[in-house]
Amino acid sequence: MAERDTQPRKGMPDPKLGRDEFTQRFLTQFRDPAFRRLDGALDEVAAVAWEAYHQGRKAPITRKAGPAFADPEYDLAQDWLDARDAIAAAQARHDDPAAQTRLLVINGASRSEHTCPGEMSKTWRLVEIASAAAVAEGTEVELLDLSRLSSEYGRKIYPCKTCFSTAAPLCHWPCSCYPNHALGQTQDWMNAIYPMWVAAHGVMIVTPVNWYHASSALKLMIDRLVCADGGNADPTRTHGKDAAAAKKIELAGWDYPRHLAGRVYSVIVHGDAEGVTEVRRALSDWLSSMELMRARDVAHLERYIGYWQPYATNHGELDRDRAIQQEVEIAARALARDAQRARTTAPSEYTDLKEPREK
Repeated sequence: MAERDTQPRKGMPDPKLGRDEFTQRFLTQFRDPAFRRLDGALDEVAAVAWEAYHQGRKAPITRKAGPAFADPEYDLAQDWLDARDAIAAAQARHDDPAAQTRLLVINGASRSEHTCPGEMSKTWRLVEIASAAAVAEGTEVELLDLSRLSSEYGRKIYPCKTCFSTAAPLCHWPCSCYPNHALGQTQDWMNAIYPMWVAAHGVMIVTPVNWYHASSALKLMIDRLVCADGGNADPTRTHGKDAAAAKKIELAGWDYPRHLAGRVYSVIVHGDAEGVTEVRRALSDWLSSMELMRARDVAHLERYIGYWQPYATNHGELDRDRAIQQEVEIAARALARDAQRARTTAPSEYTDLKEPREK
C-alpha cells in the first residue's frame, strides 16, 4: 500500500466567508421590520457570532472525557456527552426484560396541514392506523413525525458529512459533527432521534414515493444513521476529527459495532404512479444491512393509492381503499408480535457466521 493511499486528500475551494458577507447572511434571519428597533443589539450579536465563526468555536462548552474514554484528558463537547447519556438510558430501557415492548413508528412524509400545502398527508393517516393496531397488541408506540421538519420552528436534520467514507472510526456514535456552533448548525434533531431508535424493539417506516425515491426528510435521517452501523463510540481515539489518525485505526482492524442490530423492522411504501417497489426494496436492504431483522412478509407493503388519479382527490381515494387500511393494520400487528417474540427468542444459531467484508 502506497503512503499516498492513506493521506487525507485536499484541494476543494475554501468556503470561508469574509466578515461583511458573514454579517449579511447572519442578519437575514431578522428581516422582519419588528426587529428594526433592535438593530444596534443585533449588530452586537452578529459581532459575537462572527468571532465564533472566525475562531472556529464548534463546541464552545466542553469537559474532560474522563476515565471511560481512551484519552481521559481530551475535551469532549457537552452536547455530545448529553446525547451519549440519552442513548445509554435508551439502551437500558431496551434491554430491561420487564419493560413493555416498544415500537417506533415513523411518518416519512413532509406534507402537513400546519404549513403549506395546508393538508395532512396520506402517510400520516396510515401511521395513525398502524399505531392504533400496535397499541391493541399490547405494545408501546413512539411516533416520529418527520413532517415536523417542514412545519415546526427550529426542527432541523443537517446532511451527513460522510466521515465514514474517510475512515470508519472517524464517524462517531452518536454523531459528533453537529451541533457546530461556529457554522450556526444548531438545533439538530438527530440527538433526540438516536435514542428513539435505540429504545425501540421494532421499527416501522411509512413513507410516500417522492420522485422515485423516499422523501427528503426520511433520507436526511437515513444518512445520519450511518453512525449507528459501525460508528466509533469513543471520539478521543481519533482526537476528534483527525482523519489521519482514524485511517490508521481502521487499517489496524475495526470491530464495526452494530449499534441497532437485532431490532425488527417493517416498511410500508405508497405511491400514486411509479416507484413503490424500488423504494421499498431500498429501505429494506438498508435496514437489513444494519442487521435489523425483517418482520414477516405481511408487515411489508408496496401499494398505489389512487393510481394515476388526480392529486386533488387523493384523500378520497384512501377513504375508499379499505383494503390498504386493513393491510396496514395487519402489518403493524405482525410487527408488534414479531418484536415481542424477538425479545424472548434465543439468539440465532448463525450469529457466528460473520460477513468477511463490512460496508
